[in-house]
Amino acid sequence: MLGRSANGIFWLFRNLERAENTARLIEAGFRMALTRDARDASDEWRSVIVTLGLRALYETKFGTDYAGPNVINFILRDKDNPGNVLAMCELARTNARMVRAGITREVWESVNDSWLRMRELLARPVAETRLGAVLDTLRRQSTQVRGAMEGTMLRNEIYNFARIGSFIERADNTARILDVKYYVLLPSISYVGSSLDNVQWENVLRSLAGERAYRWLNAGRMEARGIAEFLILDSRFPRSLAFCYGKLRSNLAHLAREYGCETEAHAILQEADCDLHTITIDAIFEQGLHEYIAKFISRNTRLANQIQYDYRFID
Repeated sequence: MLGRSANGIFWLFRNLERAENTARLIEAGFRMALTRDARDASDEWRSVIVTLGLRALYETKFGTDYAGPNVINFILRDKDNPGNVLAMCELARTNARMVRAGITREVWESVNDSWLRMRELLARPVAETRLGAVLDTLRRQSTQVRGAMEGTMLRNEIYNFARIGSFIERADNTARILDVKYYVLLPSISYVGSSLDNVQWENVLRSLAGERAYRWLNAGRMEARGIAEFLILDSRFPRSLAFCYGKLRSNLAHLAREYGCETEAHAILQEADCDLHTITIDAIFEQGLHEYIAKFISRNTRLANQIQYDYRFID
């Protein structure tokens, strides 16, 4: 584990980022399900469960019945899913309370308010008619905590661990959504790199809050290779892999100056960061998008674990 305070900050912001990402994914799945017939809607809800890595756990309880209400409540509040959104919010609050002396009053109050609001909203099953309000609140609360952090916290090691937790989680989420949507759910590997259904690609962008930015940069043109390049290599988009790793590089550099040395985590990051800044989208497609993303996810997990190991004695 990290030192007590660093561990609390790291996981406080990982859980907040994960909760927000989950809300965006549910919203995208719901929007797609509304446009499909019953069978296709079930496939879309299944894709949400697969993206979150919950398929085995979900099917233990519901079998292969991917009805919208079952999926929504399993992800948001079901006690049989220990990684439900309500549990994420509670873990974030627990970590914030543990490191209360290291964060500002504004950050603590924002986290605590988020937990109280989500506990109230998720006290009973969420009907589809109420889903939009629940997800809107979750996103707003996450934004409020992030704003409190950016506006009130010193730019010290606590701030850097908060940012590292956020961007490690965000990079993992972007990679998983891109991989599942683009590869796992396709009917045949021969479709990889071809022109795919525009609605599905729009859904990928919506899942990552990138639809408007992408359309603005590309005059509204939906094209698989361009979207993959945008989500992986465009450092202007705050949820791209390149952007996340640029921020991780900056925050880990601050920690190296703070503690007077670099660690093994810096070497892992340098390798990944160099790859993101030198590879082209053509090279990614040549080796296989799924293979590239799988390698990225594995290295991202290794980086997160190495950071926890390297800084476990800092308190």
